Amino acid sequence: MATPLVAGLSVAAAALTGRYAVRAWQAFRARPAMPRMRRFYPGGFQGEMTRREAALILGVRERATMDKIKEAHKRVMVANHPDAGGSHYIASKINEAKDILTGKGKSGSSVF
Repeated sequence: MATPLVAGLSVAAAALTGRYAVRAWQAFRARPAMPRMRRFYPGGFQGEMTRREAALILGVRERATMDKIKEAHKRVMVANHPDAGGSHYIASKINEAKDILTGKGKSGSSVF
């Protein structure tokens, strides 16, 4: 007599577990896709910009090639340009970082 009862409870438990798993999977698939976030330079700017800080601002290595520096400068400036709602201060720091890494300027040349 107990065998049909145990079998029925087992089937009911399996059905409820399957229902829960299907709903959890649907909720997981329906959530918005979160892009992978890169970790950006966490701190403020130093008094005098170094090559390390310039490389962190542009997201390249300190010994990157000119092409990579120019490409990174363009990418970062498009995202932070003052005409597109960015900050003049940030734009000047980005330009200063490019100058330092390309060897065209010396540190501390920011107008801010």
